[in-house]
Amino acid sequence: MVYVAAMFLVAMDATIVNVALLSICEELQISPAAAGTVNIGYLVSVALVLPMAGWLGDRFGGKRMLMIAVTLFTVASVCCGFASSLGGLIFFRILQGIGGGLIAPVGMAMLFRAFPPQERANISRSLILPIAVAPAVGPIVSGFFVEQLTWRWCFYINIPIGIIAIILGMIWLKESGKQAVGKLDLPGFLLSAPGFAMLIYALSQGTAHGWRSPEIVLTGLTGLIFLAALVFVELRTTQPMLQLRLFADRLYRTTGMIALCTAAGLLGMLYIFPLMYQDVFKASALHTGLTTFPEALGLMAASQLMPWTARKLGPRRIIQIALLCAMVVFALLCLVSEDTNPWLVRGLLLSGGLTLGHTVGAIQLLAFARIEPPQMGQAATLFQVQNRLGSALGVALLGSLLAAVSAATADAAAVGAASEATSRVAYQAALLGAAGFLAVAWGFSLTLRERDTAGVQYKKPAVSSAPKEKASVSV
Repeated sequence: MVYVAAMFLVAMDATIVNVALLSICEELQISPAAAGTVNIGYLVSVALVLPMAGWLGDRFGGKRMLMIAVTLFTVASVCCGFASSLGGLIFFRILQGIGGGLIAPVGMAMLFRAFPPQERANISRSLILPIAVAPAVGPIVSGFFVEQLTWRWCFYINIPIGIIAIILGMIWLKESGKQAVGKLDLPGFLLSAPGFAMLIYALSQGTAHGWRSPEIVLTGLTGLIFLAALVFVELRTTQPMLQLRLFADRLYRTTGMIALCTAAGLLGMLYIFPLMYQDVFKASALHTGLTTFPEALGLMAASQLMPWTARKLGPRRIIQIALLCAMVVFALLCLVSEDTNPWLVRGLLLSGGLTLGHTVGAIQLLAFARIEPPQMGQAATLFQVQNRLGSALGVALLGSLLAAVSAATADAAAVGAASEATSRVAYQAALLGAAGFLAVAWGFSLTLRERDTAGVQYKKPAVSSAPKEKASVSV
């Protein structure tokens, strides 16, 4: 319950602020370009703290670090709501990012230590809530607050959820215990923090500033150099901050690449399709949010079906079949026009959520199936780093593809009536790019061997037939 509530905060925050940026610009009297730094500060701070989250959880205890992270995120949300200047808002968003970067890997490590592999398919029913609902609810809630109240409520809404998570955690959450870790890998931190931060910045701002701009080129290349040096150093350190040796496990390595490409395709589609619906079909932000919301319902339905499908088909077949179906759905979304029945669009998005929900659930089941409890913190951190990079990569590359195709077709098209068709072609190309990411993920899934997953069993939990009195004594 604590993990779901905390992750709901982080996942909703990723989308709720975007809709409110224009209102923030008007009240604080800043330009839209300056308002973009509100999100940049958050993304960069997440990238700074994420690599060391596993070490912090292992060193100081999972409960302690999770409670600190949730408290910091909640308090920063209050401060963001009261911010009266751009500088103050950016500072408090950075604090939010620090808390948000710690929540996912620390919480996931605690969960996967507590639940053995055969039980994880069942807890996926709960874990899908923040993954599926929160990002879809964000734009709808934000649009309501901006129209009816004020943009500050986009941050105030975090307060009750955060307080509930803190109270539940302080009273009932068990400390997972400290793991045997050494001192902080200072060279690894000094290389990973700026490396990931600069790379995420370049990926998130490349489309806006231009990929050839000196700022983006210098930041991106420097980030890649830092990360290349990080790989060299970490593989030669006995107690590294990022345990890259985990990639020696074929199953963990392959599922990690599938997760990265799937995140790129899914987040890229969720970025491109709402833009197309508003820009080409002239739908309102609220109507667009309500149209795309069935995708979240599909993810939720998948979470309920996962325990059954995992037992019937096995996670390897689930990943392969679901990715193939999702590619077809993404391709069909390219054919959507202003005359398309909205319920057909919602049906397609529901199908996309249903298929990718199975993919995400099965990937998590396989990725951590062979990870021992002492290594769970490191494995969860590395897995979250890959997902963050995949999300940023998907949005960045598809945004660039959208801009490039739009510019190319605009030069070749006539002025006036052809402009709308030109814009639609660009969005269709970007959606096909999202399907391309899924195709790459599907290709990786074909390399999974039967013997890789042969020992991974997901059985229906046994129900004790003992009397209640005896059962309670046994517990």
